[in-house]
Amino acid sequence: MNLRSYLLALAAALVVGTWMLSGRIGERADAPSAERDAGAAAPVMEVAVTELEAERVERFLESQGDTVADRDVQLRAETGGQVAAVQVEAGDTVAPGDPIVELAMGDREARRTEAQAWVAQAEADFEAARQLSGDGFQSQIAVTEARAALESARARRAAIEEEIDNTRITAPIAGQVESRGVDTGDYLAAGEQVVRIIDVDPLVAIGHVAQQSIRQVETGREVRIELATGDTLTGTVRRIGNAAEAGSRTFRVEVEAANPDGLPAGVSATLRIPLGTVRAHFLSPAWLALAASGEVGVKTVDDADQVAFAPVDIVRTERDGVWVTGLPDRVRLITVGQGFVRPGDTVNPVPADASANGG
Repeated sequence: MNLRSYLLALAAALVVGTWMLSGRIGERADAPSAERDAGAAAPVMEVAVTELEAERVERFLESQGDTVADRDVQLRAETGGQVAAVQVEAGDTVAPGDPIVELAMGDREARRTEAQAWVAQAEADFEAARQLSGDGFQSQIAVTEARAALESARARRAAIEEEIDNTRITAPIAGQVESRGVDTGDYLAAGEQVVRIIDVDPLVAIGHVAQQSIRQVETGREVRIELATGDTLTGTVRRIGNAAEAGSRTFRVEVEAANPDGLPAGVSATLRIPLGTVRAHFLSPAWLALAASGEVGVKTVDDADQVAFAPVDIVRTERDGVWVTGLPDRVRLITVGQGFVRPGDTVNPVPADASANGG
């Protein structure tokens, strides 16, 4: 090997050695840093907590429904004729027997006079036949025929008298005239509607209760009715259906409530049936969480500042929150930051008010 080749080989060896030496030194310098990172503690998450105490609240079985009038009558004519007079307007209050509509008599009075004459003649014929039969001058068959003629005449007279009575149409119930379908001069046929009368005192609220809960409802139980109009009534269960509806498997429940102010029928209603009291906590819906199993619950902090998940049952809902059971009487509830921590995590709990004031 000549001198030139020797010098080139020596230079190459020095370069490789220097590179390997620098790599080992860099590896040794980085090792303590990696070890320090592996042993470092994870940062503690700060969460806002609110301390809550259970209160005694009333549980309700809630049902959505609507209201109907206690009685709703479609008053119809029982005989035909021209309307001679109308005594009511829509909105009028009526009592049983109050006049509603009067029909023209037409030839009815003449037909009644004729019917009365036929009855008088038949009574005379029957009396004569009965006397002759007693003297042996008339057969029993003749007496029977005379009695039949008398009964027929009396039936015709009763029919025309009933027809005359039906020309005076009166209110069958107490209530309010909801609508009127006739006016003076109109012709009414038998069976045609005259007026609609409804009685809304009491008012009836109708709801449907699921089959799982129907055993908790009984007749006579007090019910609170909240109407879509903003009004509230208190009533009692008067009837519970005996068979579930095929599609929904719910039972019809009727609640009767005094309605002296005449609140309207046909509006939506929420029926709240009380089921007793329980100890519960009032929460904002934003504080609720969902476990991987699908359970609804909340995240709490224990005395060791560790996060725990507690399943809850919603027993009552209100406009600005929910009442839940399943928690200890006193509980520290995570209200801010619950979405960033998991059960078992150690956290730094800060009172919710202090957290809000601190920005």
